[in-house]
Amino acid sequence: MKVASPKKVASITEKVWQRVYGSSGRSSSHYQHHYHQRRCSYESEDEYGDDDGTIQLMQIGAERSKNVLILMSDTGGGHRASAEAIRDAFRIEFGDEYRVFVKDVWKEYTGWPLNNMEKSYKFMVKHVQLWKVAFHSTSPRWIHSCYLAAIAAYYAKEVEAGLMEYKPDIIISVHPLMQHIPLWVLKWQSLQKKVVFVTVITDLNTCHPTWFHPGVNRCYCPSKEVAKRALYDGLEESQIQVFGLPIRPSFARAVLSKDELRKELEMDPDLRAVLLMGGGEGMGPVKKTAMALGESLYDKDQGKPIGQLIIICGRNKALASTLESGAWKIPVKVRGFETQMEKWMGACDCIITKAGPGTIAEALIRGLPIVLNDYIPGQEKGNVPYVEDNGAGVFTRSPKETARIVSEWFSTKTDELKRMSENALKLAQPEAVFDIVKDIHELALQRGLLANIPYEFTSSFTSLI
Repeated sequence: MKVASPKKVASITEKVWQRVYGSSGRSSSHYQHHYHQRRCSYESEDEYGDDDGTIQLMQIGAERSKNVLILMSDTGGGHRASAEAIRDAFRIEFGDEYRVFVKDVWKEYTGWPLNNMEKSYKFMVKHVQLWKVAFHSTSPRWIHSCYLAAIAAYYAKEVEAGLMEYKPDIIISVHPLMQHIPLWVLKWQSLQKKVVFVTVITDLNTCHPTWFHPGVNRCYCPSKEVAKRALYDGLEESQIQVFGLPIRPSFARAVLSKDELRKELEMDPDLRAVLLMGGGEGMGPVKKTAMALGESLYDKDQGKPIGQLIIICGRNKALASTLESGAWKIPVKVRGFETQMEKWMGACDCIITKAGPGTIAEALIRGLPIVLNDYIPGQEKGNVPYVEDNGAGVFTRSPKETARIVSEWFSTKTDELKRMSENALKLAQPEAVFDIVKDIHELALQRGLLANIPYEFTSSFTSLI
């Protein structure tokens, strides 16, 4: 039904801002300006007001699309990749039943240091000892609890406004620093019984303790090792599910064979292929490793190649240009930033990469033996024994050693290559992202009637339940 207004009626989003900042000592004009910036960016996706100055009210208990807010940060590519995988899986499984927003609320609503996490992280991982110190020094609970409490005291209202703009029925955190403050906001607003809050951990083996919060409805762990850590850090067994790392649905639902992919990608149909990854930024010893492979994969005695090389340079155009101009004795393809990695992995026989969890999980799904050539201290260190101990790959930082291993896999140790491929497939969990969204859907159904109560009324209603 519609409620007529003699004059302009504030939108629901405006009412939230008025309620949140009505008693604040900050300048109201500052928040009005901030609100209008946000409204231009997002309100077209979620329009509640009509042009004639009326408000559309939803009948309590009526069916509607549920809002899912995924909290992430671009501190490394894995968080966004997992968030987008979850978003895509929701669309495939449930269509219009859910509206999914992938947002960095910290960057969009708060100030320093939260809005600068991406730049700070990139700086520290380039100076890797800084990151190592930061990771381990903030691991004790009393340290990160004090740190997060201090930030919450300063930015709680900004975070609250960011969350309330999307009126989420479900909040999914795919970042270790996005549990504590949002959960405090839900508690303050008496929204814990309305909003489902889950954590999807995007680290395969070694996790920072801030991933684990006892207030979540569910914590999705990618491995049994992470689940054990969750129990150790105070979560109940009923809160924990081990489904695997959420990977893009295109990996789980790919249908083309290796031969078909090689034809499509114009690769040699007969030579074994190695995929050399430089990540999104084309970092690491890519050039040295490529040169070493160019030598080791050429049989001098027979005067012909024993393998072909695919190099992913990411956004590093200078690296791509250098490699493209090289004089190669084996078939080589140099690629920039790729959005169809499932095809390149599906067309290859092994992979060389740093120990990023997403790339490892994707390689396992494709049954690729893995040569790990580096890792970030802290969250990636545990990925090395995860791969090695399960017989799915090896670790070496030496480009020459890497080239030797691959050349042996392609010549004298093909049985080892096959065995590692089989082990990789045993570890793979291609349906993880679908299992996660289906379980979240079940959690949402358990909310029942309360989930359909408009945000305007939730606080007063939940206080009575």
